[in-house]
Amino acid sequence: MGNSEVVTVTDPHTCGMGVAVGVFEGKWKSFVMWALADGPRRFGETRRLVTGISEKVLNQQLRELRADGIVHREDYAEMPPRVEYSLTEQGRRLYDLLELLSAWGRDHLTARAGVVTDEGLGAPSSDSPDTAS
Repeated sequence: MGNSEVVTVTDPHTCGMGVAVGVFEGKWKSFVMWALADGPRRFGETRRLVTGISEKVLNQQLRELRADGIVHREDYAEMPPRVEYSLTEQGRRLYDLLELLSAWGRDHLTARAGVVTDEGLGAPSSDSPDTAS
């Protein structure tokens, strides 16, 4: 990254960017990671923090994050049973990157606050040479 070399990605599962984005893609994973960023949490506490997520989807997201080595599940041999979820070292590293992405997003929103048109949001500028007929 940062050099002018042309890179052809034939397999997104072996491209570093594809793998990284694949781990947190989807609507909920980054929010689940946010909920676990301050330390271990039980399932119910995580669900309350991630408003709008169903129990089924939270279970699925936690399972996928565990499979990717991002989240650790700790089962305690207690009655009643207690389970806590936390970020692994790899999860912490990814969360730190997501924090940078979030900061960029906030800065971008601030910079875009005065814009009334949809230019820059995927639509070419009306005075762009690419749109000249």
